Amino acid sequence: MIRLVLVLLFVFLFLIIGIPFLGFFWLLAKKPSCRLTAERAQLRMVQWAFRMISTLAGVRLTVRGEELVPTDEPVLYIGNHRSYFDIVISYARCPRLTGYISKNSIEKIPLLSTWMRRLHCLFINRDDIKESLKTILAGIENVKNGISMCIYPEGTRGKSDSELDMLPFKEGSFKIAEKTGCKIVPMAITGSADIFERHVPFIKKSHVILEYGTPIDPAQLSKEERKKLGNYCQEQILHMLKSHQNL
Repeated sequence: MIRLVLVLLFVFLFLIIGIPFLGFFWLLAKKPSCRLTAERAQLRMVQWAFRMISTLAGVRLTVRGEELVPTDEPVLYIGNHRSYFDIVISYARCPRLTGYISKNSIEKIPLLSTWMRRLHCLFINRDDIKESLKTILAGIENVKNGISMCIYPEGTRGKSDSELDMLPFKEGSFKIAEKTGCKIVPMAITGSADIFERHVPFIKKSHVILEYGTPIDPAQLSKEERKKLGNYCQEQILHMLKSHQNL
């Protein structure tokens, strides 16, 4: 229980102490020449906070394939999703401005949603096709403006006991890459549910593996592979997850 208390206390203090920083960065971004500086500063500040949360939660992280992630161009990150800590762990390692696509219920959380909007995160209502399309279109514009995006194509957290079980990937998630031509970076995460979800409300020390796969360029795939891009990407992630079983 002590880890849960420490994590919640840290998050609370960060959100409260971060209020004047939000104001300062807002003023700084008003000057066009300083906007990028403000956005990068906010990114690094949140990444530091996420690393602290991982430390307080007792996460022992093994990272594989990080050298494969492009640092000079926006990409679309996709991954399997089993825990809230998937975002905490992976976002802390993004080399450039990156917006995550999150469920719209998170938008109601004060301060947290403000930080997310500042970092180009988007909120999706999967129960409303029209609104979901608007979110994907906003993600496309972000990539065109040089901002990477991340989406979990399963649409929700998987709850199976097996790390290898994934829900079907939603093909609409890949429109961001199809319409912009950006590369897709597959992420495979093993062990994140062991931190919290498997024994709510306790947070326990856990070993998590985060692996980045070879970036996928949709333009280089066959017509059939592009037609079922979600399935193709899911197979790449499954292959990485299977390799984690021996670690």
